[in-house]
Amino acid sequence: MESELKDLNSKPAKIQQPDTTHDDTSSKDDRPLLKADSSSTAAAAANIHELEKKFAAYVRNDVYGTMGRGELPLKEKIMLGISLVTLLPLRIVFGMSLVVVYYLICRICTMFSAPNQEEEEEGYAHLGGWRRAVIVRSGRFLSRSLLFVVGFYWITETHKDSANTKENSKTEGTHQLEEQERPGAIVSNHVSYLDILYHMSSSFPSFVAKRSVAKIPLVGLISKCLGCVYVQRESKSSDFKGVAGVVTDRVREAHHNGSAPMMLLFPEGTTTNGDYLLSFKTGAFLAGAPVVPVILRYPYQRFSPAWDSITGVRHVVFLLCQFVNHMEVTHLPTYYPSQQEKDDPKLYANNVRRLMATELPLRLNWPLRKYLS
Repeated sequence: MESELKDLNSKPAKIQQPDTTHDDTSSKDDRPLLKADSSSTAAAAANIHELEKKFAAYVRNDVYGTMGRGELPLKEKIMLGISLVTLLPLRIVFGMSLVVVYYLICRICTMFSAPNQEEEEEGYAHLGGWRRAVIVRSGRFLSRSLLFVVGFYWITETHKDSANTKENSKTEGTHQLEEQERPGAIVSNHVSYLDILYHMSSSFPSFVAKRSVAKIPLVGLISKCLGCVYVQRESKSSDFKGVAGVVTDRVREAHHNGSAPMMLLFPEGTTTNGDYLLSFKTGAFLAGAPVVPVILRYPYQRFSPAWDSITGVRHVVFLLCQFVNHMEVTHLPTYYPSQQEKDDPKLYANNVRRLMATELPLRLNWPLRKYLS
């Protein structure tokens, strides 16, 4: 997708130039050239329109333009220059300091403890007592502190009433028990890597990550303390079935065991610009356990925190150079699946997606109509 956008920017439509070797007075030679010029322009416009439709969920609409490489106005250039020499260094220093502090806390708490070595897992989520309490509480506090350093000084959180969801999950004459069951997973739309920081500060769940994350200095141990399920996403082997099985078991465990961490899953499978909700994969719904839908939005005026069609380094630099960043979070009530949804994970996933989409103030253009159908 990124390469196609680059081609679109770097290769404008070729306009045929008139042949100067012919007589300028020859109107017969000019007519075919005018027709060719018109048709090539129309074809280029049609291609652009198709690309915009195809990649609408990943197109940036902020002042930095497509892939963060647009021409900036003079005022934005001045603000960016000031931030590069003042705000950026301070935020990097404070941010890295928080990461190092939490790494040291995790190192102390996991000292003399062996990590869980089950398939696709290598973590310390099984720790209990004071060790687990310190890891979770300090992790939540430092995650929120890191968001504050990045510029998220206020986070607007909304908790929806549970009446509608309970009614939606009662079908075919079946009713939920009076006592509420513990959800097994948090399902969230995916807009940015910042989503993980928020969820760490809110509920400190486990999540699925690339296997290479476990080897990153500092971050690797932290991910193990979160109890991540690691997956080799570049591999096309049958490992996916093993990962899906581990995730399903972890969701069931969290559902039945109050001390087990819940799984955080992004059923879209990739990040978007935050204006669309892609089709849901069924991994979070295979266990048939209740889930908690959470919707994240990042309102902006200059730079969008959404990580869509922009490179990682460029995104981090622009994000840290923005004086204030905004986040809005909507917590929907726990969704209790009906027996029909438990038997059909795809139906379960589609119903949760539909519920989340109705809560998002999105434009009713073609992608959203497709997802709601």
